Amino acid sequence: MAVRHQLVHRPPRSVWAVLADPSSYGEWVAGPSKSVPLDDTWPSPGARLRYTIRLGLWAVEGVTTVRHRETGRELELEASFKPLGTARIFLQLRPWGEETLVVCDEHPLRGLGGTLHNPVSEAALQLRHRGMLARLARVVERRPEEVFRA
Repeated sequence: MAVRHQLVHRPPRSVWAVLADPSSYGEWVAGPSKSVPLDDTWPSPGARLRYTIRLGLWAVEGVTTVRHRETGRELELEASFKPLGTARIFLQLRPWGEETLVVCDEHPLRGLGGTLHNPVSEAALQLRHRGMLARLARVVERRPEEVFRA
């Protein structure tokens, strides 16, 4: 199970605002080149995003579904990518003084990804999370704090 954390130099409400914005996923999630909400209730349980992953001329679509939400604190997703199966992604926001410690826990659930899960794929997930959480921090930190005070 790949668990990684990132300190974001903004309060949890600022991080949550980015997680709750389905149009921002393409900016910080590792892999998708584009994401489109399929429901207007994101991030309510059951809400979905369709995303596209491109590698050169090759492109494939997947769907991410919200499985659990504790507003401002936790977001649990199930990403479905047909060739590989599904994965559980759990994002937890912990207040850390005036900042936020974001903890990401991901592991394969079903399909080929779960069957072939091994130390090499675990290491790849760790690398993916390092980049993804760093991008999330940049997206949150580059937005003026006033944007999050609503």
